[in-house]
Amino acid sequence: MNVLFVSLGCDKNLVDSECMLGILREKGYGFTDDAADADVIVVNSCCFIGDAKEESINTILEMGGFRTDPDHKCRALIVTGCLAQRYADEIRSEIPEVDAVIGTTAYDAIADVLERVLSGEYVRELKSIDRSVAPVKGRIITTGGYYSYLKIAEGCDKHCTYCIIPGLRGHYRSVPQDELVDEARIMASKGVKELILVAQETTLYGVDLYGKKQLPALIRELCRIDGLEWIRLLYCYPEEITDELITVIKDEPKVCHYLDMPIQHASDDVLRRMGRRTDRKAIRDIIGKLRREIPDMVIRTTLITGFPGETAADHDVLKEFVRETGFERLGVFEYSPEEGTPAAEMDGQVDDELKRSRRDEIMELQQEIAYENAEKMTGRTLDVLIEGRLVDEDVYAGRTYMDAPDVDGMVFVKSDRELLSGDIVRVNITGADEYDLIGEVSDEPA
Repeated sequence: MNVLFVSLGCDKNLVDSECMLGILREKGYGFTDDAADADVIVVNSCCFIGDAKEESINTILEMGGFRTDPDHKCRALIVTGCLAQRYADEIRSEIPEVDAVIGTTAYDAIADVLERVLSGEYVRELKSIDRSVAPVKGRIITTGGYYSYLKIAEGCDKHCTYCIIPGLRGHYRSVPQDELVDEARIMASKGVKELILVAQETTLYGVDLYGKKQLPALIRELCRIDGLEWIRLLYCYPEEITDELITVIKDEPKVCHYLDMPIQHASDDVLRRMGRRTDRKAIRDIIGKLRREIPDMVIRTTLITGFPGETAADHDVLKEFVRETGFERLGVFEYSPEEGTPAAEMDGQVDDELKRSRRDEIMELQQEIAYENAEKMTGRTLDVLIEGRLVDEDVYAGRTYMDAPDVDGMVFVKSDRELLSGDIVRVNITGADEYDLIGEVSDEPA
């Protein structure tokens, strides 16, 4: 019996999808990428912002067509994830094609729910457990390539005023270190070269289990695993980046000099309304320290435009901060008012068109910065993790330590000799094309 998984949203959702895939694989289910060939369709949904919510709903409706069309073989449509957790009643009442709804903390129920649906017992209920006491298990994801995500914690206690995550995912809960190390060893034994640590906030890892931040200690243990070559950190809040963490990134050769650090804004007034725990000076100081200690550090951040009450002056502050900081990687979202969040009820909601125009201004500025940064790479020699080959060409696609999967750029590598996915090779950078680099294989050993 074939299952189609459609995973939407961020890489943390992707980890949860792979966890469910693993459970179903152990139960003997097969998998397909073709909805027309699927006996079961599972949509792991996202509703973090309005666009994600719309994409999730449209996907569920599209997959619902396969569920009800007698010319297709689909016997069950199951919706999981954030949208399922938040809008279970609405999904049950408004989308009758959906057979079962599973909340964000009950993914381990996927096999049981599916079996009940297939046996003719329409579940149509929210399967959930108490998020305050739910055990958190490590998540193994094998991408089919040579990088994998390791979710080191679940939940969040920050309570930013725009965010729905605390209500959906519960309190911050770390995975025990020994479990994570064991899982990382399994990944390495399967050929994983790059390990990407994720959580709602990775920098707080361990505070609930050990009474203090233990991310540096975890990283040191992971660095000892044979086979792992790169370790990458995502979602590090600026106020939680300690000197000890900076030292580990600097001293451990396997740790990429890359940090995903979401700051969301640079105006102190906007940051305060967002409920963020830093101000512009603190953000500037931590970025300065990172770049002094680790000169080749690449910093990725995300920003929100059009937050309630954001003035033209606030927007100008943000633009100037982006210009002076010169983030190597940057993404921008338009603010999305989500039901139940304090920000949705705030005065001064910004017009959608103005949100979009402010986003476009930031992105145009960032494109200039990104191109200048890419041009500076010409003439350098970098390690590149090969991920694939262009059809009918002696050109391969890969990533450097500066680029996380799916969100950052690529390196297109000319090579007369055959390269395999997962190879790490030295590449002479010969040019740049917007966000991507162009190079040739070097004679230097990696």
